[in-house]
Amino acid sequence: MIPLALDPSRLRLGLAGAGTQALRRLRGLRAAGAGDNLLVFTADPELAREAGRAALPRLPDTAEISQLNLLWIVGLDEAAYRPLAEAAHAARVLVNVEDVPEFCDFNSVAEIRRGDLLLTISTNGQAPGLAGAIRKRLEACFPENWASRVKEIAALRQGWREERMPMAEAAQRISTIVEERCWLSCPRQPD
Repeated sequence: MIPLALDPSRLRLGLAGAGTQALRRLRGLRAAGAGDNLLVFTADPELAREAGRAALPRLPDTAEISQLNLLWIVGLDEAAYRPLAEAAHAARVLVNVEDVPEFCDFNSVAEIRRGDLLLTISTNGQAPGLAGAIRKRLEACFPENWASRVKEIAALRQGWREERMPMAEAAQRISTIVEERCWLSCPRQPD
């Protein structure tokens, strides 16, 4: 797998599905910044209600799929997901059918968001429950105050860039701040 962080404002995204897993995926995509570029294809009233104006009360057709860059398919049975995944592959649209690895061009990662800090965990789709357990552990190590820490360092870095400080020196200063403030100390857990 190739790890990437994609800018959702530059992509056309689709979610086709139903149920609590699809609702979770919608919330995750929105937390990642997917806004007006996200279409939600669903007959699920709860998912449609949360998707708001992004919701279309049906599954996508071939033409709609071909206009997407990425498509998540969640909570549909094989009779519904197979033709969607095949149409996406034919249109060279990246697709993920949740919990069906043979139809996945990419895997979604477990993630922690703290402002602009994004931590991701992946098991290459092999053990998502383990990735979730690791995510919970890292959440304790990286509490919400990391959002302000990132802003603080970003402001310092911007000033150093304006001073034309060499990147290596800026990196060293950041390392010193992190070390002196013990930002990376994490509560020990039993083995």
